[in-house]
Amino acid sequence: MIAFLRGDFVLKSPALLHVDVGGVGYELQISLHTYSQIQDLDKGLLLTYLHIREDAHVLYGFFDRAEKDLFIQLISVSGVGASTARMMLSSMKPEEITRAILQGNARQLESIKGIGKKSAERVILELRDKLGKNKVETNISSLIDNSLEQDALNALIALGIARPAAENAVRKVLSEKSESHKVEDVIKKALKTL
Repeated sequence: MIAFLRGDFVLKSPALLHVDVGGVGYELQISLHTYSQIQDLDKGLLLTYLHIREDAHVLYGFFDRAEKDLFIQLISVSGVGASTARMMLSSMKPEEITRAILQGNARQLESIKGIGKKSAERVILELRDKLGKNKVETNISSLIDNSLEQDALNALIALGIARPAAENAVRKVLSEKSESHKVEDVIKKALKTL
């Protein structure tokens, strides 16, 4: 499995990206959400998902973990293929789709091209519980190239601490004068302040 690609963006379009990784060109199918994040970049890192079909191996690229995770959840729904999932992610931001599913808002999902009433209801039925359980994880940013502050924040959120409380605790700990800050120490001190 190809987890991510880091390289030069040779060709960019709202639906397609060519990435040069050490002289090898990879073609990635992308959503408008990802395109809007990378349109001003000449190089970078994209998370990937390799979709294998009988007639093709298609590589999909994602700017962030939340979008990739939602894509994988969407294609797990019967009747929703990779192209439909990409269309959904192009029409709405990942957090908007997640909110619509959690709230049972089938009409909002039906507004997406290719999603009818039955498909919208099936997506809600099959994903509402899964996304509800993973809601904390969708608030955690990608674990690649994180700062000390972001690593500590991600750990606190994973422990079940609400984001605002975790942010305040981490800021408070980091504002204290200390010779060195290790992520473990920041987490421990932040937990004590809560």
